[in-house]
Amino acid sequence: MPIGIIINALCIFVGGFIGLFARNFISERIITNLNMIFGLCSMGMGITSIVLMENMPAVIFALILGTGIGLAIHLGDKIRAGALMMERASSKIIKNTPSPLSQPDFTETLITIIVIFVASGTGIYGSIVSGMTGDHSIMIAKSILDLFTAIIFSCTLGSVVSLIAIPQFILFMTLFLLAGVIYPLTTSAMINDFKAVGGFFMPAAGFRMNKVTNFPTADMIPAMILIMPFSWIWSSFILPLVS
Repeated sequence: MPIGIIINALCIFVGGFIGLFARNFISERIITNLNMIFGLCSMGMGITSIVLMENMPAVIFALILGTGIGLAIHLGDKIRAGALMMERASSKIIKNTPSPLSQPDFTETLITIIVIFVASGTGIYGSIVSGMTGDHSIMIAKSILDLFTAIIFSCTLGSVVSLIAIPQFILFMTLFLLAGVIYPLTTSAMINDFKAVGGFFMPAAGFRMNKVTNFPTADMIPAMILIMPFSWIWSSFILPLVS
C-alpha cells in the first residue's frame, strides 16, 4: 500500500487549497520572508544529500551531460508549456485572484515548485524505498515540508499548486510499482550518488526561489536517469583502472 505517496499527494493538494483561501489572512511580508526560508531549507536539504556522494566524477558527468540533453530537447520549455496548461485548467475550475507576480516570474516560480515537488531526489528515492521495503518514513517526512510549501506558494500562484499533486502521484506511483525491479539492481554507492544528484537540484531551486539566478532546474532532470548507470560504470570499470 503506497501510504507515503498518497499522504504526500494529499498534502500538496490540500495545502494548495488552504493557501488559496488563507491568502487574505497572510500578509505579503510573511509570504515573502517564508519564501526565502523555504529557499534556504531547500539549499540545506541539498547539502545534506550532496555530502553522501561517493563517485564525484560520475555525479558531475551525469549533471553536465543530463543538463545538456535537457537543453538540447528543450525539456524545460516542454515543462513550462505543461505548467501553463495546468494553470489555465485550474483557473477554469476555480476563479483565482490576480497574482502579484508578473507573468514571467509566475511561470518561473511555478516551474521551480514543480521540480521541487515532482523531481526531488528525496521523493524519487523515497518512492522506491517505500515500494521495496514498505518503509514510508521518507515520504511522510517529505510530506510535512511539502504541505507548508504548498500553502505558502498557493498564496501567490493560486489553485494550480494543488494540481501539481497529479503528475507527482503518477510518477511516484510508477516508481513504487517498479521498485521491485529497480532496487535489487542498485548498490549503496549508486543510491548515494543518486541522492547527491538530487541534492544538487535543491540549491539550484533555492537560488531560483530567492531570485538569485535561474538555474535550468527542469533541464537538469535527465541527470537523475543517467547517474545510476554512470555510477555503476565508474565503480565497476573505471575506478579499478585508476586506483
